[in-house]
Amino acid sequence: MEQTFVLIKPDGVQRGLMGEIISRLEKRGLKLVAAKFMRVSQELAETHYGAHKGKPFYNGLIKYITSAPVMAMIWEGPGAIALVRQTMGATNPAEADPGTIRHDLAIVTSRNLTHASDGPESAAAEIALWFSSDEVLSWDRSVEDWITGKN
Repeated sequence: MEQTFVLIKPDGVQRGLMGEIISRLEKRGLKLVAAKFMRVSQELAETHYGAHKGKPFYNGLIKYITSAPVMAMIWEGPGAIALVRQTMGATNPAEADPGTIRHDLAIVTSRNLTHASDGPESAAAEIALWFSSDEVLSWDRSVEDWITGKN
């Protein structure tokens, strides 16, 4: 089963949208296997956003992600990476499809509520960066066949 990393950013937490975002992912049929409400350290922020170091927006991004709590999560399901990204919508909320989280709940890219892994390699790296293996729970969901079953 594919796993992906999702982060509800400080704006999502501050606006009280954690429940809405989690609910949409659950309703989609994805399974939550790890979650922690936390403050992001300077070191973790710099590692997570290392690819952007030296870009004009980097310092502001680090300041923003460390400014308030976040909800870090791992979601699981067949095609979880693509499903989460589709549910979130385009990075720029003005370009996101109606019905997506970013279209419905955000206005500007700098406050687009969430981060989601963009592929298998980034998902694995981000999961390993944000969670230890003992923080990930493997569990059986009683309705699984009603969500992912085959006829």
